[in-house]
Amino acid sequence: MSLPAVTVIVPGRDVAAYAAQALDSLRAQTFPDWRAILVDDGSTDATTTIFEAAAAGDSRFTVIRHEAPRGLGAARNAALDLVDTPFVGFLDADDELTPSALERLVGTLSASGSDLVVGAYVRLRPETGPGDTVVYSPGVVQPWVAAATDPARRGTTLAAHPEVSGNIVAWSKVSRVEFWRRHGIRFPEGKLYEDQIVAQRMYTLARAIDVVPDVVVLWRERADGSSITQHKDAVAVLLDYLDALRGGLAVLDAASQDAAARARVRLILDMDTPPLIRIAQDHPDDAYRRALGAFVRDLAGRAEEAGLVLDPAAAPLLAAARLW
Repeated sequence: MSLPAVTVIVPGRDVAAYAAQALDSLRAQTFPDWRAILVDDGSTDATTTIFEAAAAGDSRFTVIRHEAPRGLGAARNAALDLVDTPFVGFLDADDELTPSALERLVGTLSASGSDLVVGAYVRLRPETGPGDTVVYSPGVVQPWVAAATDPARRGTTLAAHPEVSGNIVAWSKVSRVEFWRRHGIRFPEGKLYEDQIVAQRMYTLARAIDVVPDVVVLWRERADGSSITQHKDAVAVLLDYLDALRGGLAVLDAASQDAAARARVRLILDMDTPPLIRIAQDHPDDAYRRALGAFVRDLAGRAEEAGLVLDPAAAPLLAAARLW
């Protein structure tokens, strides 16, 4: 029996409220030639049961269980060691694939011969439904996502399309397994926001990149505020986030990808830092302001040296942060 075309790695910890929808989105794919490795990273809720039931009912699902949490990077790496298909993709267990996602991504990559393909994504935002229930509705494609993926391109490069560097998530891509192994690409372990550095390594190492404007993932903003991206008010989370941003830029700098580095600096200052500065203005811990201020001073200096035109709306916030 021939192997499936693509493995989708699905890590999750304590995501019982969302995991069934994530797995249903795999079952609903118009491209059925997939397998999924579900990594239960030390869950204490019903995630384990949901994953194991999926594997019992569909041979395309395989489960790995970590008895104690090891983190998202380690969970993805453990699954990567088991991949034996030509292509690999990722889906966090609280998100959802759109029905034609794998068909579009795998089909594009198969036809082009590129190393990876990058698609668009939107947020799933919580809203109040009937009887005060929580319902999730997809938003629109944000400008930085569109800049990375629209219009469609085949066989491009980071030098030719530097804006693709703004798509730093693991789960909006499908790539060749041989590409990962040829370059020894692994996710950092013991750190948050581990996909930032991996994304930039992939872009700088790829011989050719495809992008498609199709929305391939619905990225959930949890109503209970429990996802790590909703905890940037914690000093430890902020420090990991800033380290990841610096690390991604360092990869671009080391590869002499100057245009991509400039695009990334502009996007970080326009998009990433203003919400953090607003948090910092009333934060009880001065360490938060000091860390963010040093980061903003560094990047704002780079922007000035490069003559970058930043969003005027961010200027007052950046000016305030540079004084911390």
